[in-house]
Amino acid sequence: MAESPPARIVDLLPEFHVVRLPMVTRFRGITEREVLLFEGPAGWAEFSPFVEYDVPEAARWLRAALEFAGCPVRAGADVADMAQTGADRSGADRSGADRSGADRTIAETPDPLPSHVEVNATLPACRVEDVEPILARFGPVGTVKAKIAERGLESLPEDLERLGEFRRLFPSTVLRLDANAGYSLPEAVRACTALARFDLQYVEQPVAAVEDMARLRSALAERDLPVVLAADESIRKAEDPLRVARLGAAEVIIVKVQPLGGIAAARAVVAECGLPAVVSSALESSVGLPAGAQLAATLPVTARSRELLGPSPACGLGTARLFAEDVVSPGLTPVRGRIPTTRIAPDPDRLKALAVAPGRREWWSTRLQECWDLLLSRRT
Repeated sequence: MAESPPARIVDLLPEFHVVRLPMVTRFRGITEREVLLFEGPAGWAEFSPFVEYDVPEAARWLRAALEFAGCPVRAGADVADMAQTGADRSGADRSGADRSGADRTIAETPDPLPSHVEVNATLPACRVEDVEPILARFGPVGTVKAKIAERGLESLPEDLERLGEFRRLFPSTVLRLDANAGYSLPEAVRACTALARFDLQYVEQPVAAVEDMARLRSALAERDLPVVLAADESIRKAEDPLRVARLGAAEVIIVKVQPLGGIAAARAVVAECGLPAVVSSALESSVGLPAGAQLAATLPVTARSRELLGPSPACGLGTARLFAEDVVSPGLTPVRGRIPTTRIAPDPDRLKALAVAPGRREWWSTRLQECWDLLLSRRT
């Protein structure tokens, strides 16, 4: 019989480090990022839910970190279970494949793992004059994702100006937009109409509700606007991430390892949704990014994904370039538009230099235990 996990997570993880990473520019409303790092049997892993997230959401991030470190805990009612039961709620399996065989495919990682994955650069909501120097940090890349709608529709004039400068500088680079659910449905119709001029690969999560995403797709089709919609928050924050596919709310899904509860859970969601997927970061350090790279390296490329995303879909995993300081030097940053899939161990000197104050470490210690308590309560 397997040994029961300890009630106190410090007995499982006796040593962990919490660091504060300053950012080059404001991103997602923050100028610094706090992350918790620890080493497990399989190597170093990262637990870094954003500080405003509640325990149920943050617990999925811990489950992912434990899985990547080589000490997974089976948890009930998690995203992997939702992916398994989603097909039951929607009827037959989308592919008609044998269920047990599909589960085995999801759980396995092909060997050998590809050494590198393609990545996009990330352009925050910045001043027009900062577009070129920010993107220069990423080096040559074939795809850029730009953040928009920081203040909803009020940001549209600034977004249009910034994207106009981007297209002047990079007329042939693939462009993706990410609105982070910043628009209402009527605002999204207006914004997508204005933004379509920039030759977009897709617009990510323009509205919050899955139902509004579906309505927006219909409205854009009625206007004959060639704007592809991608779902992010509708996948990683929803109790049922498969509703996006059932309602036809998007043509592409964005998957992130930590928010979905780990590599296996993310693979399950992709397999059950049956939609082209792009792997993106949750603004991890260079220790956390390889989990996303390993997921990306093992996802299938289908005819539909080639049509929408090209033969080698660029991942949103080049975000280490957004940090002024990282836990290794150089960080896991793009070289010729690619990053490796290998694991990264932090530099001990940087762990000390970037360590948070004692009060913040205690806050993270409490959060870690709260998330562990929830995982144990769901364990089956």
